[in-house]
Amino acid sequence: MGQIAALGAYVYQAVLALVLLLLVSRILPARDFTHYSLFVTISQFASIAVFEWIRFSCSRFYPGADETAQRSVIAYAFAVCAALCLLAGAGVLASGAAAPGIAVGGAFFAVFQGGSELHLTMLRFRQDFRLFSILQAARASLLAIGTVGGAMLAPALSGAVAGMLAGSLAYVVLARLAGGPLARGLHRPQRHLLKKYLAYGGVSAGASVASLLAPLGLKALITAVIGSQGAAGALLALDLLQRPFILVVSALHAIRYPELVASYDREPGSPAFRERLGGYYAQLANCSLVTAAAILCLLAPAATWLVKAELRETFLLAAPAVTILALLRAWVQNLLPTPAHLTQRLRPIIGLAVTDAILLNLSSFAGWALSGGSLTGLLYSGAAGAAVAMIVGTSLFLSMPFRWPGLTLGSALAAFAIAGIANAGTPQTSLPVSLAVMLLCIPPTAATVAALLRRPGASPDIS
Repeated sequence: MGQIAALGAYVYQAVLALVLLLLVSRILPARDFTHYSLFVTISQFASIAVFEWIRFSCSRFYPGADETAQRSVIAYAFAVCAALCLLAGAGVLASGAAAPGIAVGGAFFAVFQGGSELHLTMLRFRQDFRLFSILQAARASLLAIGTVGGAMLAPALSGAVAGMLAGSLAYVVLARLAGGPLARGLHRPQRHLLKKYLAYGGVSAGASVASLLAPLGLKALITAVIGSQGAAGALLALDLLQRPFILVVSALHAIRYPELVASYDREPGSPAFRERLGGYYAQLANCSLVTAAAILCLLAPAATWLVKAELRETFLLAAPAVTILALLRAWVQNLLPTPAHLTQRLRPIIGLAVTDAILLNLSSFAGWALSGGSLTGLLYSGAAGAAVAMIVGTSLFLSMPFRWPGLTLGSALAAFAIAGIANAGTPQTSLPVSLAVMLLCIPPTAATVAALLRRPGASPDIS
């Protein structure tokens, strides 16, 4: 039941994130919403660049045989990186590149993001899913309340940032009270463990930074060619429609990946491991395809009710291409490099991420130039670049044997194909298409739910 609660927390966080984006897009003027979107992306980029290497190493090595030694390395690395992040924020402030409140707020929010993600990762790999679920939901709620409250009190970027920081501070206090002191019993970090963390975590985090550069470059390109006023709808589509895929990937990774790592370390190459790996692949692929199909069918009615009128036309223009792009990138970032993460092969991890970022941005720029400045030409060309990156990564994906149940995957692919063809141009509401997609989505959805409930071979301690 603990893992089901964790899945519920991810769903709650994703739904709340969608609601938050829609509310902020309605409260803030279009220009301020564009700046808010860029602020969040840049803060996330800074958090990943500084802290993600610790989280990746934690997800591969923690808790290990000596949990206290692992925590000592994690705490030491986080303290050093937090200081560096705040120094970088001070440098931005001194250079005058951003307003004082935005520079300082961005640095502190990056530290909060990195620290809270690291803490939640440690809880998850300690199999403390109940506390993880409570804190995950609390963090999403406090950030949403703070951001919306700040934006309502001062409908500008500064108000939203102040609210985000207030919500972050409230969460830190709650996590400290609920989770207890993590620093108890720590000692000087062991050098060989620190080197191990730096080697694996550094490369994995480099891949995450490269992956985040892709949408950041895409946002910058769209803003540059359309202008901050006109780009607001397209940026809303980029922010909003990637969230469901992040939910699917994060939830399945949180629930399944610890088991997968333990199974690989215990019995690599065994039939049981191949079946477990294939099940993980199938669940991730099926759920992401079902998510894409559902989004494409719901775009037209949802936009009418949820997206502000001045942003709706650009949003609907960009949304189908963004959905396809988000699906492909979810596979490139999470499905294809799984064998390299399990075997700790560092070059393929960073190589695939850099290839994806380069292909996406180059193809987007080429599409914009060849289409005469068309937004859809830019975005569909970006999706084509992501498809090429997926082809490049296929050999890495196939480098580790697995057993993949193909029937449910075929049903999910058919649902996505029908929804994509029906909504590739201007999204529209079609009852027959929606009904067909819904029926085709039932087998993969039912198979995933059954697998999550069944979980063969799991120890009772996990739940």
